[in-house]
Amino acid sequence: MNTTTRTMNTSKCCGGGPRSLVVRQQVSSASRCASHHLRTRATAVEVSGKAQGTATEEPLLLRAVRGEEVSRPPVWMMRQAGRYMKSYQELCKKYPSFRERSEIPELSIEISLQPWKVYKPDGVILFSDILTPLEGMNIPFDFLQGKGPVIEDPIRTMEQVERVCKLDPASAVPFVGQTLEALKKEIGNESTLLGFCGAPYTLASYIIEGGSSKNYTNIKKLAFNQPEVLHALLAKLADGMIDYLCYQAESGAQTVQIFDSWASHLSPCDFEVFSLPYIKQIVSGVKARQPDLPIILYISGGAGILERMADTGVDIVSLDTSLDITDARKRINDKTGIQGNIDPALILAGNKEAITKRVHQTIEQGRGTKHIVNLGHGVLPGTSEENVGYFFDTVKEFSW
Repeated sequence: MNTTTRTMNTSKCCGGGPRSLVVRQQVSSASRCASHHLRTRATAVEVSGKAQGTATEEPLLLRAVRGEEVSRPPVWMMRQAGRYMKSYQELCKKYPSFRERSEIPELSIEISLQPWKVYKPDGVILFSDILTPLEGMNIPFDFLQGKGPVIEDPIRTMEQVERVCKLDPASAVPFVGQTLEALKKEIGNESTLLGFCGAPYTLASYIIEGGSSKNYTNIKKLAFNQPEVLHALLAKLADGMIDYLCYQAESGAQTVQIFDSWASHLSPCDFEVFSLPYIKQIVSGVKARQPDLPIILYISGGAGILERMADTGVDIVSLDTSLDITDARKRINDKTGIQGNIDPALILAGNKEAITKRVHQTIEQGRGTKHIVNLGHGVLPGTSEENVGYFFDTVKEFSW
């Protein structure tokens, strides 16, 4: 393992490094262009002024997650805003930087609302990334075309961990709050507004590896050779995500989802040491301040740790395609509600008969518990918008 101490900016806790400054300048410049561009087109919020829905009844997804009786299960899709939609692809041509699209409120609002305008899903999720709050903790990052997230100075020593600072979301990521506030104004009670964050172990994976990884060797070396360093980082990240999710709730998010994308690469016994306690820390910390905020947990490849997922204190566990809903419910004894498990490739393939059959089967399997229809992973690139529309319509036309 490389034990050379890497440099981080210490002149100002949340300042980031030179590359971070360049990224912020680029986003600021693009923001001015986006504001002019979108003033001529107008965002949906500006067009309508307020949400069309004036009903006082709370949205379907929120009622379902709280265990209220509903006429059908709610539906939304992970990654429903983005790469498969032509409107998003056109926007990418003008704003090629992901950070521009996710950190300029006018753009993030428009992208978040693109699927809402077309499909009216029961959940509208913030268009952002799990790494977004890291710069506010003195962990600079960027997204490079064809490479994904990059952290130029991976954190692998206690000295570096000590430079990670407390997150103040209102000053570090005000654009997240601005976007959520605008989205809530637009959708009103017609849909549930969702926020999200990354779980500490998954965030630490990016931070320690320096980006994406196949084998996660650096974080595992740290876990087994210097666990105190990893635990110190995880604890700081957990505290930051508590503040981040509470800030999202204060800005309008009605439900939040925690993504622990890489926790399934841990053995179950290691999950109990390096992931589970910190998810519990987030859940208990958020619930202490936002007791009525429903929390969903998603772990891709989490079949082997399902019972442990249900022990985190979350309201809903989100299943990937490897888990059968009936089996999952038996294993956790309906301790939490259920979301997901429909194969995104089914929507990509577009066989309407197969989609209808699977949707109805999934709904029946979830009957009797808190249930959200969703995919087992994000919608796949290349999926036609017609297929996505048919999937949404099939769920929304169902009635018990």
